[in-house]
Amino acid sequence: METCIGMDLGGTKLLLGEVDENGKILREMTVPSGALSQQEALVLMRESLAAFLAQPVGSPAAVGIGLVGRVDSRSGTWFEIDRERTEPTPLCRLITEGSALPCFADNDVRSAARAELCFGEGQRSRDFVYLNVGTGIAAGIVIGGRLLRGAHCNAGELGHSSSGLSPGLPCVCGRTDCVEAIASGLGLDRCARRLLPEYPESALSLPVEGRVSAGEIFRLSGEDPLCARLTEQAATALANLIMNVVRFCDPDCVVLGGGVVADGFLLRRVKEKLGKHTMRFVSGGVRLTELDGRRIGLLGAACNAMEGMRGSL
Repeated sequence: METCIGMDLGGTKLLLGEVDENGKILREMTVPSGALSQQEALVLMRESLAAFLAQPVGSPAAVGIGLVGRVDSRSGTWFEIDRERTEPTPLCRLITEGSALPCFADNDVRSAARAELCFGEGQRSRDFVYLNVGTGIAAGIVIGGRLLRGAHCNAGELGHSSSGLSPGLPCVCGRTDCVEAIASGLGLDRCARRLLPEYPESALSLPVEGRVSAGEIFRLSGEDPLCARLTEQAATALANLIMNVVRFCDPDCVVLGGGVVADGFLLRRVKEKLGKHTMRFVSGGVRLTELDGRRIGLLGAACNAMEGMRGSL
């Protein structure tokens, strides 16, 4: 049985899995990661992959990787984690040298969108948007069955669209009204810390280390004015973003993933704010992914390998 190995590198862990052609994860392994440089991440991936390949279930044909930052899926180059951490690395070549397997890589959100294309919404539609709302906000845009990559492998950074709300916290991109700065996990935390002095009676507890849980904000939103304001801002910003991308690429469906929306609470508030005229052609609606949200990145990484072997990455 021919299989592919997927590696999904996140901020806290590296998830490895062996996946068959039907998208079934045959086995998996989790390795703590933490904040790493690109070179440190490369060492972790090579060592973890070697250990994982020691006991295959099937016959792995290729390795696929999904990871944060700007990745050129054609050359296999990992250019950067972000603009402050730039160290162009021939990732796929180095992984192949260490494993003797062809390697294919892409950005983590585009990888998740590729999982949707191969095993999720792509079974019904060739034109959809996968919008990930987690620590940050980004999207994989599928048009005519092909993922939009862009001239510099940077397409889909929709979190840096204007939210339509009054200026707030400055974003890393230089704007002060980005959706990501309001509705992402990191944005919700930063907004909460900025606004808390205006709500001294708030029941929201902000941790000294780490960030406040989006779920905690939503849980308190029915009774706590600060949490109600944060939730309202996030829902409005996301609704505006969705309507903008619908106008831009005319999708059949908008699929949401990521921890901030996983429980469906924020999505219900977002739907209340979507204009019927703008959304009238979105026949598949706006909904959560039907794939396992905890493993969609791993599945997408394996899809990178599958599509790479077919020459269609």
